[in-house]
Amino acid sequence: MKYKLFKYCFNFKLFILFILISVVPLSCSKDDTVDKEPEIELLPEDRLEQVFINTNGGTIVDEPKINAEIVFSKNNVISYEGPIGIEIRGASSQSFPKKSYGFETRDTNNDDLDVSLLDFPEEEDWILYAPYTDKSLLRNILIYDLSRDIGMYASRTKFVELTINDMYKGVYVFMEKLKRDSNRININKLKDDENTGEDLTGGYILKIDKTAGTNLGEGYNELNSFRSTYSPPNATIDQKINFLYEYPDAEDITTEQKVYISTYVANFEDALASDDFRDESIGYAPYIDVPSFIDFFLLNELSNNVDGYRLSTFMHKDKNGKLKMGPIWDFNLAFGNADYCSGGDINVWAYKFNERCPQDFWQIPFWWQRFMEDPAFVNQLKERWNTLRASTFSESNMNSKIEAYTNSLNKAGAIDTNFQTWSILGTYIWPNKFVGNTYTDENEYLKTWVRDRLTWLDSNINSL
Repeated sequence: MKYKLFKYCFNFKLFILFILISVVPLSCSKDDTVDKEPEIELLPEDRLEQVFINTNGGTIVDEPKINAEIVFSKNNVISYEGPIGIEIRGASSQSFPKKSYGFETRDTNNDDLDVSLLDFPEEEDWILYAPYTDKSLLRNILIYDLSRDIGMYASRTKFVELTINDMYKGVYVFMEKLKRDSNRININKLKDDENTGEDLTGGYILKIDKTAGTNLGEGYNELNSFRSTYSPPNATIDQKINFLYEYPDAEDITTEQKVYISTYVANFEDALASDDFRDESIGYAPYIDVPSFIDFFLLNELSNNVDGYRLSTFMHKDKNGKLKMGPIWDFNLAFGNADYCSGGDINVWAYKFNERCPQDFWQIPFWWQRFMEDPAFVNQLKERWNTLRASTFSESNMNSKIEAYTNSLNKAGAIDTNFQTWSILGTYIWPNKFVGNTYTDENEYLKTWVRDRLTWLDSNINSL
């Protein structure tokens, strides 16, 4: 394995050397050097963590995972090496040439193995997310950091550079997969023999999303999901809201557990739809953790997430606990990066998506529209927004984060190598709202969009 690492590192250095030779003139006249900025030396300690994967000739596919080997190395020091199982992940993003991957760490017997990678808490399931349509490279890291900063868990993330089978793949985001875990979604472990009484109350993870390969059967069905009895507002082609079983998953959840969690959600929706929905005792409040719903709302509205509330939407319920929203997930089309259904606009409500695109198959539940009819919810929303605007959601704080990410990538030389590998600057990649000719253009667009969005939300949240 050490030989393989040497080979990877050697080839990667040759790749970087080739890039430098191709962009730096071998000779120049005196006039050519006038006003030229000095070359920036890339220090080994400034490099991003390098991730090397060797599939031993195998082809990575979208399920099942294939056997491979992985090495994490920074400044030529290995922090981890070992066997993995790896597959392509994602839905619409699978059409992009730069693929995202999910992998699980394994032992020498090919069994799942909990390990700590890049100082993240031990687990076995990990993700290498490929920013492609998001040419800033920053959107997911930004929103996940903001979420954790306000006290709502989101996947831990770190920029890395990926090489697979000696082929450099560019900048990736190494991140945790969302799972029930004391360091991730911290809820009770629900066993298959816990089917009565208090044991039956949790924990559960549900999601509103597209069906994936791990769901049983075709499409949404009684094996993998349950359906809301309430149609989404403004839906014009009889769309429905389906809740997928995430934990326990469709293969492991028992009949009794299905009945419990589906009944709990149905009772919540009945209370929210009732005439007494504002009542603190018999309305919706006894069923949900209101602060988590408010924070989830604000994160999606802050970024005008075009997928918000209707896709990649997780919720969870702990034992003896209320239903909570989150963690947030998949914001690569947020912050002005979508050209459909007003996804790139700064002056619309994300939760009103159904009004703009009533024929989209994936619609938003009636919940959020109904919450806006409750003065108590709205008052809490305003208070939370104004508190966060003075701190985490301040323009200066968000700009500082964006600049810190960018400086780190620049010092590592990773922006240049990424876009030399994926020559997409100045090119429309679905569903870009903005197409910048340079990385600086993309970065400035993001900062300007955030500034304008904050201004619009200040006015419109406080006037609710």
